[in-house]
Parts: sequence; C-alpha cells; structure tokens
Amino acid sequence: MSETIVDLIRHGEPEGGRMIRGSGIDHPLSALGWQQMRAAVGDCAPWCQIVSSPMARCRPFAQELAGRHGLPLVVEPALHEIGMGTWEGRRAAEVAAAEPVAYEAFRRDPVRHRPPGGETLEALAERVGQVFARLIASHPGRHLLLVCHAGVARAILGHALGAAPAVWYRLRIDYAGLSQIRHGRFGAVVEHVNVQRMR
Repeated sequence: MSETIVDLIRHGEPEGGRMIRGSGIDHPLSALGWQQMRAAVGDCAPWCQIVSSPMARCRPFAQELAGRHGLPLVVEPALHEIGMGTWEGRRAAEVAAAEPVAYEAFRRDPVRHRPPGGETLEALAERVGQVFARLIASHPGRHLLLVCHAGVARAILGHALGAAPAVWYRLRIDYAGLSQIRHGRFGAVVEHVNVQRMR
C-alpha cells in the first residue's frame, strides 16, 4: 500500500482578532493572517492536491496557493469549523464574565458541556473522520494539503491517533500552524503538530 501524506494548515488570523469563532462567523483573513499563511508555506509546493474548508478564512488562501503552483483545488463543505452556538463572535473573557458557570464547565469538560446551541464534538468527529477516510482511500500514495480550522485539525489528528474527543483540546493549533499525518499499510502516524513553517 502506498503511503499517503496529509498536511493540515490552520488559517491565519481573521479580521476582528481573537474571538470565539466557529461555523457561524465567516470573517476573512486579516492582513496579518495572509502574512502568517504565506510565511508558513513559503515557496514550498510538495502537494498534488489542495482541499479547503469553504469558509472565508481558508478558501481564498487555498485558491491563491493553488493558482500560484498550478495545483488542483477541491472545496470540501464538511471541513467547515465546529459550530459554537450562542458564543459565536464573542470574546472568551466576555463569555467567562457573563456565563461563568457554563464557561467553566466547558473548559473543564468540552465534550459534555458545549456552548448553547453548539455542535457536539462527536458530530465533528464523524463529519471530518468521514472526509479524512475518503481522502485517504481516493488518494493512495499522494500528498495532500488541507486548509482548515483549529477544531477540524484537532478532530483529524484525534481520528488519526484514535484519541477520544475529551483530549483534543490538549493539542495546541496556532494560526497558520502546520501538522502532518502519514497513512500507510499499518495505519496513520502523526509526524508533527503545530509547526510554524513547512519542513
């Protein structure tokens, strides 16, 4: 079985700065965010396919990168960020002050205590796990880049590791952070997580 390599890159800083931003907020990248993304990949283009979240903080960079290097691009609707319900668009400090019990519960146990109206981690796991499995099956021996979100990257890395959603938040995924998974005959191996520039 040929080894498939999947690189993951989180989007850069969006306009509006840091806030609780899931699938309900579709801010584009800020000027700094574009700078972060371009610096992370540099002139590297080892991929044969780019796959992107449809959201405005991912798709335009994926389009630029694909166009610059003549690479095929697929926009995958299921790679959108996890929904954060009524906390979308609010600062963490604001939510912590206004809803201290709910926010504390979320920080301690993000599986059982989601933001009101938010998507469950189980639903995210199923959604992105299906995408990852399909990409591995349909691109044997290829090298893919997924332009996505922190929640999506954690879920894919968790899927590759067989890790329960309860531990995903132990993975730090910075703006423009790069991770890599190699999938071969004996399954997935996580090569690196959250590096700041293509290796």
